Amino acid sequence: MRIPLIICAISLCGFLAALLYPAGSDWLLLVLPCLAASLILLVKAWRIRIRVSGNWVIVDGSNVMHWKEGTPDIGTLHEVLSALVDAGLKPSVVFDANAGYKLADRHMNDRVLARALGLPVSRIMVAPKGTPADPLILRAARESGAQIVTNDRFRDWAEDYSDVLKSRAPVQGGYRQGKLWLSL
Repeated sequence: MRIPLIICAISLCGFLAALLYPAGSDWLLLVLPCLAASLILLVKAWRIRIRVSGNWVIVDGSNVMHWKEGTPDIGTLHEVLSALVDAGLKPSVVFDANAGYKLADRHMNDRVLARALGLPVSRIMVAPKGTPADPLILRAARESGAQIVTNDRFRDWAEDYSDVLKSRAPVQGGYRQGKLWLSL
């Protein structure tokens, strides 16, 4: 963010100098495109910073849907997502490919699960058939700096993603006496 801001400031100074000094009017041909490009860079850097700095959490949907009585239930996911949103977090959900079969005896893709959970499709991911969701969850957490919501210990992936697992403990949860708890 600092570099686009510096480039924009230098371009703005050049633009003002070219406007204020009559002899510098030829410089406008050079300074105007530089100023426009630096403004575009600044806006893009600002948008990326906002997207990354949000309070994102990645929910292990295939794990969380079993939290209530060990039975897969979309209602459990609804309740957990609501609690996360109430806590000021922005959840994204990643599922194993077989999640739809566990929930509704049929394949459910990103769009169907997004509609069922009331989330935008961009916040739902169903792992491709034959690909476990765990490395996708861990990679997304690494790239975005997001926390993970799961009771999974990721033992099979601990070596490859030790940086993620050591830097921030997953948010765990479940039900006690019928009430949801989260280790936020």
